Amino acid sequence: MKKSLKIALIIIGVVVILGIIGLITWELTTLGPANDALAAMESNANVTVQDKGNFIVFTPTPVKPITGFIFYPGGHVDYRSYAPIAQEIARRGYMVSIVRMPLSLAVFGVNTADEVITANPDIHYWVIGGHSLGGSMAASYAQKHTDKVQGLVFWASYPGTSDNLSSTSLKCLSTYGSSDEVLKRDNFNATSYLLPPGTIIQVIQGGNHARFGNYGLQPGDGTATISARDQQAQAADLTVRLLRAVEGE
Repeated sequence: MKKSLKIALIIIGVVVILGIIGLITWELTTLGPANDALAAMESNANVTVQDKGNFIVFTPTPVKPITGFIFYPGGHVDYRSYAPIAQEIARRGYMVSIVRMPLSLAVFGVNTADEVITANPDIHYWVIGGHSLGGSMAASYAQKHTDKVQGLVFWASYPGTSDNLSSTSLKCLSTYGSSDEVLKRDNFNATSYLLPPGTIIQVIQGGNHARFGNYGLQPGDGTATISARDQQAQAADLTVRLLRAVEGE
């Protein structure tokens, strides 16, 4: 074997090894979950929690839900970090499914909603949404599957420029915290024309980017002046409002 070929193979091998190490490090350094998020992964008198592999299901125990909310986590955030707000929404009578994304990036699992929908044939209405990158990927799914989902929820997020939702009949909610410094406001404002008619846009005063979940501080974020519990209660209220609208209430 020529010396130059040996050197090339060695370089390729080193690059592959470094890439694998990088992916492992990325996966091991995801944000969250905080202890209160882990506690919310347990079933209780009001909500049953089930691990279905690629997604976690939160189901209200007193009622049989007819509407499901599929949730895509933010980029590099552990999916379990959103368990507390999933518990709150489920407690109000809705099935909530948090999708576990490959490498904690929704861009690698855009169509995982199909698995959730197929696994739950008794659900009549579906709303998909997400936080940050998760919201953008949820919009990508919704734009291509208006036959499967009736609603879309953005938490500190906005659609990609290729996902024009303005001509769809989707019911839509977009909310973010007033102290959010991670959300790119210029992009948020510039893509508003892509949203469906009648989209609810609501600012949560005092909220920031990270407190939609329970994963601690996020680099570059603003300082929240309300608690995570308060921010999530308001986000849950808004999301339930949309879920009710999808049901025709």
